[in-house]
Amino acid sequence: MFNSSFFMIVQFFFSVIIGLYFLNLLRSQQTNKNAMDRESRKEMEKLQKLKSIKLTQPLSEKTRPASLDEIVGQEQGLKALRAALCGPNPQHVIIYGPPGVGKTAAARVILEEAKKLPICPFDDFSKFVEVDATALRFDERGIADPLIGSVHDPIYQGAGAYGVAGVPQPKQGAVTKAHGGMLFIDEIGELHPVQMNKLLKVLEDRKVFLESAYYSSEDKNIPSHIHDIFQNGLPADFRLVGATTRTADDIPAAIRSRCVEIYFKPLLPDEIGKIACGAAVKGGFFMEDGCGRLISKYAANGRDAVNIIQISGGIALVEGRRKITRKDIEWVIEFGHYSPRMIKKVCPEKQIGCINGLAVFGNYIGIVTDIEVTAIPAEEEKGSIKITGIVEEEEMDGRGHRLKKTSSARASVDNVLTVLKKYIGINCKKHDIHINFPASCPVDGPSAGIAIAAAIYSAVMEIPIDGDLAMTGEVSIRGKIKAVGGVVAKVEAARLAGIKKILIPQENWQEIFEDMDIEVIPVENILKVYEIVFKDGFDRLNSPKIQSGQKLIPSATSTIALKSIYK
Repeated sequence: MFNSSFFMIVQFFFSVIIGLYFLNLLRSQQTNKNAMDRESRKEMEKLQKLKSIKLTQPLSEKTRPASLDEIVGQEQGLKALRAALCGPNPQHVIIYGPPGVGKTAAARVILEEAKKLPICPFDDFSKFVEVDATALRFDERGIADPLIGSVHDPIYQGAGAYGVAGVPQPKQGAVTKAHGGMLFIDEIGELHPVQMNKLLKVLEDRKVFLESAYYSSEDKNIPSHIHDIFQNGLPADFRLVGATTRTADDIPAAIRSRCVEIYFKPLLPDEIGKIACGAAVKGGFFMEDGCGRLISKYAANGRDAVNIIQISGGIALVEGRRKITRKDIEWVIEFGHYSPRMIKKVCPEKQIGCINGLAVFGNYIGIVTDIEVTAIPAEEEKGSIKITGIVEEEEMDGRGHRLKKTSSARASVDNVLTVLKKYIGINCKKHDIHINFPASCPVDGPSAGIAIAAAIYSAVMEIPIDGDLAMTGEVSIRGKIKAVGGVVAKVEAARLAGIKKILIPQENWQEIFEDMDIEVIPVENILKVYEIVFKDGFDRLNSPKIQSGQKLIPSATSTIALKSIYK
């Protein structure tokens, strides 16, 4: 009886102890919860206060294009982008172009337009997910990958309830967030090679497969949705639009082969002036006459134009006015160290040994180049050839090793000398010939061949060339004019420079040249070039004049050769 009463007392005692323990634990939890609630309310109040503070909308945000009509100067690029993305089978795209010409805005606007088309698979739920390749940092151990996705294994801090239970947790990356929509990767050329390879795999599979050492298909504690993700992958069916300021050669061939490549051109001065005027209107300003032209002379792109308006408008507002003057803009140009745009205007006067060549550099940017030649008679056929102004050889650092690249412009000169001697009858050994490309013009490939040939003939024969004439084309050692690249950009550059007539290879002829306000003439051989350039100063069967004033009569063999390339 005593023992029974004793055990009951002990049991009651321990029950009270345990009850007090759990009561204290409950109170502690309640206290912690109350403390967390108080802290949460404080943080929420801070957050609401932060949200209530708003500055005025920047002008760059106000001027961001919201429709295709607001994107200036990219009619051809927008047409190509619509064709690639707005059809029943949208394609992956890479957009090349200099900064500030509307690549990102175009992708956003095109997606919104595609959503409205019944033939296009994009719908109202299609997202525009934008990432910057320069800021996409990932962990090589696979802990974090914001582009492709990763697995949060249970051993890592912050794994939560799943981590306590030993369950790996898949984390979606940008490719899955863009599922059913568009993934825009800005500066895609800066993407890490590892991420680029992973992205290629996702483009092929249209899903993401994740791995974890903590996953077992036989573990019944793992939720079914996680089993499904590891076994079947995360969906990633999107359309990739990559933008880059690099050239196509800088982008891996594997990604280029999977994408439609579209080129956005640099903005013309008139187009930049239009952007500047539009920015002034949206900012609530009006400009003095000539301000738009002044901005277009110094702004390299639309972003520069908007920034100049923003600062100039700030000066005006501080002084209590809404009118932007030329003086305001000149001050911004000066303190901002803006350099004038390189816009060449040709001299229409005839000159001996001088001709306008055409080249492209960077992202399909056309430019008019000067080529000048002097020819001085030499004794006993001991003449020399001197070439200045081109890069003979350069070294480039590429992916851990150095590459040495030799310019093909020198080989183009050699081709021209061969043609001049065999088909035209000019022995360059009789002259000291100096060929110069002033102002470090971007001459690398063989496209300056016919310009060099015309300039040498002009210098040797002392026949002037029209200053409003330009040409591009490769000269083969048989006197044929071969196709070259970037002809459309070259023709556009020639038109802006005031060129009236341009010669291009027959193989490069396109019907779009008929709609341009410049005469574009296709040529097949060097004789046709000389007949057009020198007119009455060139006789294809009795050319050239030799130093004594007599005419060189070609032999029967030479005459046959002349006729063969003229046909």
